[in-house]
Amino acid sequence: MRRILVTGAFGQIGSELVPALRSRYGCENVVAAGHHTKPPKNLLDQGPYTFLDVRDRSSLAELVRRYDVGVIYHLAAILSAVGERNPQLAWDVNVNGLYNILEVAREYGVEKVFHPSSIAVFGPKTPRVNTPQDSILDPKTIYGVSKAAGEYLCDYYFTRFGLDVRGIRYPGIISSEALPGGGTTDYAVAMFYEAVEHGRYVCYVREDTVLPMVYMPDAIDAAVRLMEADLERLKHHSNFNISSMSFSVKELACEIKRHIPNFHCDYDPDPVRQRIADSWPESIDDTAAREEWGWNPKYDLHGMVADMINKLSVRKSEGRLYNKPS
Repeated sequence: MRRILVTGAFGQIGSELVPALRSRYGCENVVAAGHHTKPPKNLLDQGPYTFLDVRDRSSLAELVRRYDVGVIYHLAAILSAVGERNPQLAWDVNVNGLYNILEVAREYGVEKVFHPSSIAVFGPKTPRVNTPQDSILDPKTIYGVSKAAGEYLCDYYFTRFGLDVRGIRYPGIISSEALPGGGTTDYAVAMFYEAVEHGRYVCYVREDTVLPMVYMPDAIDAAVRLMEADLERLKHHSNFNISSMSFSVKELACEIKRHIPNFHCDYDPDPVRQRIADSWPESIDDTAAREEWGWNPKYDLHGMVADMINKLSVRKSEGRLYNKPS
């Protein structure tokens, strides 16, 4: 088989998607590519890896040619809060990097490209409750603007060149493996680590902030399931809404407290991240994903919290709360 290339392979999604793909398709068939970040030992040992700046089209083209890449999962991106501090970098990586991926894919006959979008493409003019699949885009961050541009660019390559590009508008992603990495929804990850380690957390958004979320195992399953779906069934392509739960910060804190009774959460809202959170939907209508390719998340709030607390507590007892197994 032609190989699978994963860019951003050492980031939040990539570090868990790569092992899942290698388990499914064979270790030697999945190439992990990251930018300057030292890869985890398990990614080093299990299959090919390389360093790649997606802004460098010639290096990208050489990589695709050398490994005979037939599928690309393009995860390399600058996230929301980091992007607000450096908009130029966010645009360069998120838009120009995607353009390079699509152009190289077209030139070298890549069969499929996966490009994650985000609920950040929505904004104040978008319905905030059960945001429809086909709704107005109104991004208010450079991250959201870049993701909206990416959706349109992917659709253009599908209609103009027939390149099979597929994508998901991810909500906040909660993971027991990846540490917070500069996203607005990262409070939902940081809260668990602080609860397990210290029994308290100071949150940078208000307690009544409600956002849609998904647990990482479901996020990984969604990407793989979409990429394996029959193209003929897809009415949409690069912009599927998905979600598995929505909750307020206070609801999350209360659910954690059921497992860690002494846990206490305080609030010190950061104006920048609060403004970003307030511009995003509270809940998502993901009917299209369920009907067109069988999206069916396994985790709700209760199941996710129980699993997170269990995994982090085990790691803490082994003295490696902040260190994943090598």
